[in-house]
Amino acid sequence: MIEGLYQALTLSTLLWLTVGVMIGMIVGTLPGLTATMGTALLVPFTFALPTGEGIAMLGGLYVCAMFSDAIPACLVNTPGTPAAMATAFDGHPMTLQGRGQEAIVASCFSSALGTVFGAGCYLLLAWPLMAIALKFGPPEFCWLGVFALTIIGSLAGDSILKGLGGAAIGLLISCVGISHGNELSRFTFDIPPLQGGVSLVAGLIGIFAIPQVLSMVSELRRKEFIAEYKPKSGETLKTIRKVMEHPWHVLRSSAIGSFIGILPGAGSPIAALVSYNEAIRWAKDKSQFGKGDLRGVTASEIANNAAAPAAMIPLVTLGVPGSSPAAVIAGALMLRGLNPGPELFQNDGALVYSFGWSLLFAGIVTFILGSLFAPLLVRIIRIPLRLLAPLIMLLATIGAYAIRNNIFDVYIMLGLGVFVFLVKRLGFHPGPIGLGLILGPIIEPSLIQALYISDALGVGKVFFTGTINISLIVLTIVSVGLVAWSRRKDAIQERESTSAKS
Repeated sequence: MIEGLYQALTLSTLLWLTVGVMIGMIVGTLPGLTATMGTALLVPFTFALPTGEGIAMLGGLYVCAMFSDAIPACLVNTPGTPAAMATAFDGHPMTLQGRGQEAIVASCFSSALGTVFGAGCYLLLAWPLMAIALKFGPPEFCWLGVFALTIIGSLAGDSILKGLGGAAIGLLISCVGISHGNELSRFTFDIPPLQGGVSLVAGLIGIFAIPQVLSMVSELRRKEFIAEYKPKSGETLKTIRKVMEHPWHVLRSSAIGSFIGILPGAGSPIAALVSYNEAIRWAKDKSQFGKGDLRGVTASEIANNAAAPAAMIPLVTLGVPGSSPAAVIAGALMLRGLNPGPELFQNDGALVYSFGWSLLFAGIVTFILGSLFAPLLVRIIRIPLRLLAPLIMLLATIGAYAIRNNIFDVYIMLGLGVFVFLVKRLGFHPGPIGLGLILGPIIEPSLIQALYISDALGVGKVFFTGTINISLIVLTIVSVGLVAWSRRKDAIQERESTSAKS
């Protein structure tokens, strides 16, 4: 580990790491350009560098892209990646309140905290944590997805039924394409491009970005900008103090993100959503979540960035990538003749630990650059709506097309955008629809695989035994119960206040 630290602290490694961070800031800010895509595009350019410097550069891009996707999510309510969806729930309302700079600084600092915690887990706890993660099978992943669905109660707005309806719509959209169970086409209407399913990024851009553009167009006559903004001196230190006023919240979000990041296939979106849900569940005052609560931004950003370095743990210990960018980095190592897994851990431990230290330093560099650029980035909201709306539309179109180089994804994006814009007027929140779209590809394959296993062992033994299954079931029941109790309490208080006024 010490030798790896020496390698990571060399001037050339830190230089290329910083270059990767700067590229990652650009990649994450543009909707549709994911960390996976940016990492894949950068791989050929790293072959001219020594192995340690090359993977440090890739790690810097990965870490910073996980932060910078919060910039469009907070400023223009356009999460460029699934992981940033939860950040937009409170980040954009903060911007509308004139707190855009605070939202960006909080995202940046939270990302740094999460990255440092996740990298610490990578450096210190790789083998012990993998022993726990290996116990997760299809039934456990299924229950984890069901548990994540309980966040609907926090996103539903005034009507829990409309929240459930929105999540059902999202789950149905995720079912479009070839079935995981019997390989039959579903909801394709004999349209060949739909057999590949709905692109997750294109779908999320359609659900969040296009309704925002249409709202901007409809408000052109009433206001000129998204929100008012005045630069504030000392905002960085004030925001850091606000974040650190909740140490238990920071620690809980970091632990959730790191653990879920280790689970192969779960990834940052699940980490952010579960962390956001737990932040609401443990908060004494839940009334401000979804309306610009700083804890909502920090919960999602800490968790999704803690998941980034933690996703490398199964890669270096077992050779199993924990996320899509981790798979790209695994490919980069294999192209250099290095096989990720126990062999790499034993034969070139210094390289493994050097990469872990590089991820940690990338979090620090991301915070430094992000906090410096925050006052400039937030000026996006001062671009007149007549210019900003077509600019977002252009970036959204490019992002939707670039994922699979398929113009049909652009049509899907536009169709979903118009649909969500219309149902928003009926009281449906876009959040549950996006949640269903994200969780569908996780819950369905896990459920089908678990059902196949249950043919031999029985449904009860597969789904309702084991410490992890029972723990997740209890957490799900408790989470649903708390949401119901909280809503009942709010309804009673509202009735009492109404009767008092009358």
